[in-house]
This record gives sequence, structure tokens and C-alpha cells, in this order.
Amino acid sequence: MNERRSTVRVDATTADGARRLGAAELGAEPGERATLVQFSSAFCQPCRATRRILAEVAGLVPGVAHVEIDAEARLPLVRELGIARTPTVLVLDASGAEVRRAAGMPRKADVIAALGAVL
Repeated sequence: MNERRSTVRVDATTADGARRLGAAELGAEPGERATLVQFSSAFCQPCRATRRILAEVAGLVPGVAHVEIDAEARLPLVRELGIARTPTVLVLDASGAEVRRAAGMPRKADVIAALGAVL
């Protein structure tokens, strides 16, 4: 039996080697100014609170999108990006480059501060 393996290709990298994620990898359109990407799993209690925090921040800041990715359903992407636990939040700039990463439930103030560094 010939088994095909699916690999995930990240769109591109920046000059300093930072990854860029686009709509194809995210499964949704990124924000115009920044994107908050949340990797979650079904039974992760902190993921629910993280979802609320990120959705609230994205609603407050124009041009910022919140995209939640089911880590179990997207294992090739999780492996490609080195996601080790849920929730993990990536902050992407307007070009889709990862500029910040945090594992665990973030504080709202920390998310706003991370966005401030991007915007």
C-alpha cells in the first residue's frame, strides 16, 4: 500500500527567518494589521478562556483578526511550527510573520502589549 504523507509548507520566511502564515495555512483570512492565532484542543479548559480574551481584543483593535486552529486536526502545521502545548498563541504582523509566541492562557494586557509592538 502506498501511503501519502501530507506536509505543510509555510508561505515564506522573512529576511531574518521568521515564518509567514497566510490564509491557506490559517484556514481563514488574516487581519489587515495583525492576526492572533490560537492553537487549541477540544478538552483544554484554558483554551476557552483564551478564546474569549483574544476575541475581545480582536474586537477592540481595528484590523486585527483572531483565528483559532484545532491542534489535533492540524497536526502537520502544529509540527511544522513547533507547537508543544495548548493553548499557544502566535501574534502575526500584517505580512503574516510571527513576531510573538506564548504558551498558556495569556492576560489581556499582555495581548494588547504584544499587539502594540506589532502595530
